[in-house]
Amino acid sequence: MLAGLAAALLLIAAGQAPASPFATQDVTIPTDDGVSIAATLSVPDGTPPPGGWPAIVFFHGLAGNRQQMNALVDGFGFRSSGYAILTFDARGLGDSGGLVGIDGPREVADTREIHDWLAARPDVSDTEIGAWGISYGGGAILNSLVAGVPWAAAVTVQTWTDLYSALMPQGLVKSGLVVVLAGSIPENRRDPALAGLQAAAFAGSTAAVRPWADARSSLSKLGSITTPVLMAQGRRDFLFGIDQGAEAFKRLKGPKELYVGLHGHPPSTFPAADTPLLMSRSAWWFDCFLRNPSCSPKPAPARVEVVPQNYTGNSDVGVWKGSGLPRTTTTTFALPGVTTFAQSGKVVRTTARLRSAIEIFGSPTVDVSIGATGGWSRLVAVLTAKTPKGDEIVVSAGGVPTKRGAQKVSIRLIDQATVVPRGSRLTVTLASSSTAQSPGNLLYLDLPMAKSARARVGNIVLKLPGLRVPVTK
Repeated sequence: MLAGLAAALLLIAAGQAPASPFATQDVTIPTDDGVSIAATLSVPDGTPPPGGWPAIVFFHGLAGNRQQMNALVDGFGFRSSGYAILTFDARGLGDSGGLVGIDGPREVADTREIHDWLAARPDVSDTEIGAWGISYGGGAILNSLVAGVPWAAAVTVQTWTDLYSALMPQGLVKSGLVVVLAGSIPENRRDPALAGLQAAAFAGSTAAVRPWADARSSLSKLGSITTPVLMAQGRRDFLFGIDQGAEAFKRLKGPKELYVGLHGHPPSTFPAADTPLLMSRSAWWFDCFLRNPSCSPKPAPARVEVVPQNYTGNSDVGVWKGSGLPRTTTTTFALPGVTTFAQSGKVVRTTARLRSAIEIFGSPTVDVSIGATGGWSRLVAVLTAKTPKGDEIVVSAGGVPTKRGAQKVSIRLIDQATVVPRGSRLTVTLASSSTAQSPGNLLYLDLPMAKSARARVGNIVLKLPGLRVPVTK
């Protein structure tokens, strides 16, 4: 999902990285179960300051490697900024040994040993070590923080704090995304237990999935963390929504910032137009908390930044700032009707044209009455917008398992931020999968149901949280 990262960042590095003396070497870090972690260490030339060089460890994404992080480090000047820099290949990835277990207890132990190995060096500070991580790497940092690894400061980008709500919200797995994630790891490098877990998730077994996800989630324990943490979530990230950072922001007790930007998993990308701004925020965060406690401007105890959807600059002009999330108001649309369909069918309901633009911010909800018969087991909702120019925007999606008989369900869609222009029409598509809206929409796959399965959908109520004062002008 970050396939173009290394190439894009190497282009950045070629144009931006200043020259500065430092010594770089590939190293191997042993772990207590005999697996070797491949890493690259850079240490500034010259005499270390008293206590040793401050250091930053960079964590890559799933199926990534340390070469991607080396490109990021060079592209944004971290290696020439007076820090010892460690990049590494996570267990089961790159040149490291072992099997991928998706940031579980074994990976937390690896993270602790990596931190301790670096802290034990005489030329590196044992108290001023920070961590920067993207996606899989960000999850590893947060999981290690709540396990007691003493990072002095952390930056996490487009990651999760509650893996269950990210992958199986409301008990229905984002099956298409899970298939993509699993397929990004070579089969011979996956923990064999992952295959059984995926099968359980596809079968709707929350009892099997929740304990596994809980062991890989930090949210419930973040209330005890006082470490300075900067979290960057994407406005439109259908894997890890804004809520993954917003809920953590509420709980963290130390200095904290939530940066909502343009980067993310699909439909967004990393790098994005605001990546230079994000990385300047990251550098400022580490400078303040690793080597200059009296830095100016000093970070606020708690701050939220929201980047406009149309951002193209390299400064914070136009970026919304506040001590908490921006305020929203709810707009409700009634979409009446009755439709009965089989697994290959769908119901499509569309609003009138919007009288004014709306900057959706948060999780839209779709409330609906459904009668399920013949083995019908789930209902998936996709929210789209057709603009006056004829462009279609996939705003969000979500789904719930259903039981036999008549019931009312409330489907919470992915938490995101999307501008819908004035004059657009909103459409709710309900079906057994997201592919009913478009064959290319693979969030929720059309998993098997009985041929006799039928759904009877009644009135639909769509509720949209929109910014009271739009960020995007």
